[in-house]
Amino acid sequence: LSPRFTKDTARFKDELDIMKFICKDFWTTVFKKQIDNLRTNHQGIYVLQDNKFRLLTQMSAGKQYLEHAPKYLAFTCGLIRGGLSNLGIKSIVTAEVSSMPACKFQVMIQKM
Repeated sequence: LSPRFTKDTARFKDELDIMKFICKDFWTTVFKKQIDNLRTNHQGIYVLQDNKFRLLTQMSAGKQYLEHAPKYLAFTCGLIRGGLSNLGIKSIVTAEVSSMPACKFQVMIQKM
């Protein structure tokens, strides 16, 4: 997906621009909404927060499904990692769910 969507855009000037692209354009194409929040420590770690993650909204808001929720996020972690890889960024992506259907994806950029 990434190369097809970026062919008509200007080159990204840094990794923060790439992360903004992932949060806006990429996320909108895949999940029909933008990421709700993007945070960074400016040292290669980004946290993407989605307060109503589409793949978790169908699950009960009760705590009984909370332990199983990360299994549903593994595919999305792979999507983020693959999108970044196609844009030349090697990363490790993990996910956490503290209250359904909100989730956070932590992206750790690996310097080459």
